[in-house]
Amino acid sequence: MEQFNYVLLTMTVLGAVVFAALYFIDAGYGKMISAKWGPTLPGRWGWMLMEMPVLLVVTYFWVGCGQRFALPYLLFFLLFALHYVHRTFVFPLRMTGQSRMPVSIVLMSVTFNLINGYIQGYWLFRLAPEKAYYDHSWITSPVFIAGTVIFLTGMYINRSSDEIIRNLRQPGDTRHYLPKGGLYDYVTSANYFGEIVEWLGWAILTWSTAGLVFFWFTCANLVPRSNSIYHKYQKEFPDEFDKTRLKRILPHIY
Repeated sequence: MEQFNYVLLTMTVLGAVVFAALYFIDAGYGKMISAKWGPTLPGRWGWMLMEMPVLLVVTYFWVGCGQRFALPYLLFFLLFALHYVHRTFVFPLRMTGQSRMPVSIVLMSVTFNLINGYIQGYWLFRLAPEKAYYDHSWITSPVFIAGTVIFLTGMYINRSSDEIIRNLRQPGDTRHYLPKGGLYDYVTSANYFGEIVEWLGWAILTWSTAGLVFFWFTCANLVPRSNSIYHKYQKEFPDEFDKTRLKRILPHIY
């Protein structure tokens, strides 16, 4: 437990460093891709390679859990897998265009996902069962129900926002467009907002420090990136961009 808490503390501090750094450095993938980040590989392969480790690590811990088919632990695993099976396989295979991703970004993401897989999996399927932290009454508790609703709502926002971006261009069209519709009528990074809501729900439904650290690191990564995207759109679409209407990632707030 002492080692586990040390990892949590380290990731919390690292999240603060990442949060500050990304306001000065644009992570070079997607809309912010840059040659300064080094060699690249096809975007869909990059997404698969960097998202797969967390799914594999959490699955490893779940399979080794003696209570893996007890309903709380089974639901934790299924909800986590629901996100990461989509993110690892469905999302990249549905990508349009020929986007690329720096190998350096992929390697950094793999490192984070291995650590995060350890944090989530070790807590849920090793430490929590030993401490009898979750019993069958957990799935009917207000905390679990509210967290699950928030998690699924965030997932819907994230996926529907990705769908809007995916359909911005017709086949063969290489132009860029300002996303519109759904929460893109309020923020420039609606997909990121959905992901933040999703992992807030995860932190609540597991009611764990592990889930809270994941939520914090998600914010530390996506909030500064949404700021970069906001300013990029502002320059790229000066005639369409309405600063009085559009925020970065939190509707009506930021």
